[in-house]
Amino acid sequence: MTADTIAAIATAPGVGGVGVVRVSGPAARAIAHAVTGRALRPRLASFCGFLARTGQPIDEGIALFFPGPRSFTGEDVLELQGHGGPVVLDLLVSRCLELGARPARPGEFSERAFLNGKLDLTQAEAIADLVESTTSLSARLAIRSLQGAFSTRIHTLVDDLVRLRTGIEATLDFPEEDIDDHLSHDLRERLNALIAATDQVLFEAHQGERIRDGLRVVIAGRPNSGKSSLLNVLVQQDAAIVTPVAGTTRDLLRYDMEIEGLPVTVIDTAGIRETHELVEQEGVRRAREQLGKADQILWVYDASLGLDSEELGGLHQDARVTLIRNKSDLVTPTPAPQNTHGFTEISISALTGAGIDDLRRHLRATAGVEGLGEGSFVARRRHLDALRRGLAALHSSKVSFDTGLGPEVVALELRDAQQAFGEITGAVTSDDLLGEIFSTFCIGK
Repeated sequence: MTADTIAAIATAPGVGGVGVVRVSGPAARAIAHAVTGRALRPRLASFCGFLARTGQPIDEGIALFFPGPRSFTGEDVLELQGHGGPVVLDLLVSRCLELGARPARPGEFSERAFLNGKLDLTQAEAIADLVESTTSLSARLAIRSLQGAFSTRIHTLVDDLVRLRTGIEATLDFPEEDIDDHLSHDLRERLNALIAATDQVLFEAHQGERIRDGLRVVIAGRPNSGKSSLLNVLVQQDAAIVTPVAGTTRDLLRYDMEIEGLPVTVIDTAGIRETHELVEQEGVRRAREQLGKADQILWVYDASLGLDSEELGGLHQDARVTLIRNKSDLVTPTPAPQNTHGFTEISISALTGAGIDDLRRHLRATAGVEGLGEGSFVARRRHLDALRRGLAALHSSKVSFDTGLGPEVVALELRDAQQAFGEITGAVTSDDLLGEIFSTFCIGK
């Protein structure tokens, strides 16, 4: 438990019908009594006035008091639900600060919940992910993580790993005796099963990370190939100016969309060509820069002109590239997606909309989020990094086991794997990591 009390507005900035001020810490009970002028009954909503130091009303609304440890943070918590005007809420927060609270840092309520054992780190992160969800699918996965779907998978890996470590380390007590064949086979099978289980969790975590962060799609190609027209038809609005003049797009155009629950950011770029015009040169530079950041590149070319060898050579068989054969209505009926020079090629007409459904299905498939099950969860890049490090340590321990390096080496590598998994849930953590994670939260969360 902490010695200080924090307070913050817990609702979004701006004007709304209802605004919430949240207080957590040892002074919350006294603040509740001073602000409402009464002793609040635990976990019972009370309609009352909110009073200034002079006794004059600031507002009126609902007050809720949750004694610790049966509260979100594990401490005494007060919530004041009043009218959602920024001036009124600022007055309420000022009154709480006057009574001994201090302003909360971003994410500090969730951080206290983690530190007090009310949530593990993946559940705390899921709160921010739920607030920031941009699609119904990402919201569903975030609530599953908040309810412990991801944590449960990690705890299962750790439990299996601990049992395996126990079996390996037990042999250290008898160094003069060899591990018999039956025990050796059993430990090897358990290690193989743990590696397979970790592989599966990593695969599902990758899906969850993609649903959370979305797919970054960059539309590129030569000038006047129809890139801006493709952007407009994908986002279903006139987002970009389209003219017959080559080089109309000079800067980046960025729009967010959704494909069956997958968040997608589409970026239209300037046509890539050699030019002496300074503004266009900068546009081409920015376009090339975006290619390096893309999850998927849609390289658009004019079907009536074809894809020349210079363009094809510049793509370097990049697995992220999909060839978009635009203006196919001018030449032949739109064929089904096919393989062209090692690239997936999709024929479309940005004018008629032909082939756009094929492109949408292709983008979702490249994201690797097909077949999400009921146990799916949202994940972050740090989770993937920890899982990969844990998996690498497990593979190293398998090599050590198979080559007879001795149980001491195997045990150390298994310990490294357990530490990596522990970073995910917060069983192993550092103040720097906590500061980095919770600083991204909203104030009041």
